[in-house]
Amino acid sequence: FELAKELQALRKRGVLMIGSGNMVHNLRMVNWQKLNEPGFAYDWATEINETFKTLIVQNNAPALIRYEQLGTAAQLAIPTPEHYIPLMYTMGLRNKKDEAMLFNDLAIGGSLTMTSVKLG
Repeated sequence: FELAKELQALRKRGVLMIGSGNMVHNLRMVNWQKLNEPGFAYDWATEINETFKTLIVQNNAPALIRYEQLGTAAQLAIPTPEHYIPLMYTMGLRNKKDEAMLFNDLAIGGSLTMTSVKLG
């Protein structure tokens, strides 16, 4: 919570914040033969990506923080959290009036998504 306050203070001063990571990032399960087929995704990757996008639009940071409780699809999508954590910083920057715009919503290799979020 303290970090969110500090990030908000920087935002109020006009500092541009950029977070880089992936919501669905399981390199162990990438289908390398389908890497050049944009949009190919495993069912679990599509399911959790849709869940994450809904939670982001709803500004439901608590559910995003406790992603492990979102089931098997979330556990497959985030085998280790280092690529997911930047989303938490981004959500910490969000004001109640900020709308979330989702773009670059593309799956790659079955188990990676490149979904991006813009707040404001």
